[in-house]
Amino acid sequence: METLKYKIIKTEEQYKEYCSKLEILVSSNSSNPDEVELLTFLTEKWDEEHNSFEDVNPIELLRLLMDERKLKSKDLVEILGVSKGLVSDILNYKKGLSKAIIRALSSYFNMSQEAFNRPHKLKLHLIPA
Repeated sequence: METLKYKIIKTEEQYKEYCSKLEILVSSNSSNPDEVELLTFLTEKWDEEHNSFEDVNPIELLRLLMDERKLKSKDLVEILGVSKGLVSDILNYKKGLSKAIIRALSSYFNMSQEAFNRPHKLKLHLIPA
């Protein structure tokens, strides 16, 4: 009897392993969409059950993910396909996250869109009269 290649995620270590495999498959444009779909499903299920983003606003989450993966602002420019100025404004709470940016972030970080689609306060820039 053949053993399953992937199983329900039960540990943080297994979750990280599956995330790494998924990232490799996605970045190499894998010819096995079923494997990508299964790993995406398994990791999203783990995220839903084990991660509470309620207390982290999307920008804090983005900064945490960037630190974890050692990404810089210039990396986000490439990932999102936007200008340096827009990335700077987002990271400094001057601009919100558009639907397209939320989709790109959730796809890149392999997370549900809800993680980035949360209300957060922006800093208002008042221009002196």
